[in-house]
Amino acid sequence: MYDEINFDEIIGKYRSDPYEYEDILTPHTGRVKFKVNEGDTVDGPSGKWRHHPGTLLYILNRENNPKPMHSYTNGEVSSLQKKLEGHFVEAGEKLMTIKHPLKKREIIESILQNVLYLFPAPEKAKYFFSLDIQARLDKQGGKAVYVEPGEEIITMSLMKRDTPIYYTGEAGIIHSVYFKPGVSVNQGEPLIGVCAKEKLPLIQKIITHVKAEWD
Repeated sequence: MYDEINFDEIIGKYRSDPYEYEDILTPHTGRVKFKVNEGDTVDGPSGKWRHHPGTLLYILNRENNPKPMHSYTNGEVSSLQKKLEGHFVEAGEKLMTIKHPLKKREIIESILQNVLYLFPAPEKAKYFFSLDIQARLDKQGGKAVYVEPGEEIITMSLMKRDTPIYYTGEAGIIHSVYFKPGVSVNQGEPLIGVCAKEKLPLIQKIITHVKAEWD
């Protein structure tokens, strides 16, 4: 199935619509006050540690406790639900969509996520590579460390407790790493992307093809 990927079709899709659409949902109940308008350009967090918050999108007021909500990506505001201005909303209410323009590396990563085996975070927590895996990464470099099912690869840090995480996917090379040590990852988000050895030529073909075809 992997060898049958239609690269021209994939590239055509991204050329016609080179965006990612991020729906902005309310984290909890409250009264909404918008701080952006339809078509506004917004920015995500900035700074070396992403410590400067992104553009203020809206304020969610619950029991006289206003909570500012900032954009976590850059792009353009679309599908703004202006009718909800000043209204009380439930948790999970869609307020707007951020139309994020994809960069070349993001397009490559998006395609790769359909080819690699993605190993997800079992819980919302902070993660670190196990000492053995980290040592092998330091010695062998990225895209060279081979892992097998049952191998302890990651440590999960949650509520001041460290728990070993054992790999349960297909054997292969750690091709992509999606977490930063000590930074919280949401449950279900990928931690690593693993590539079976026989798929490595295909992975390189994807990267080369996108780099050649994308401006």
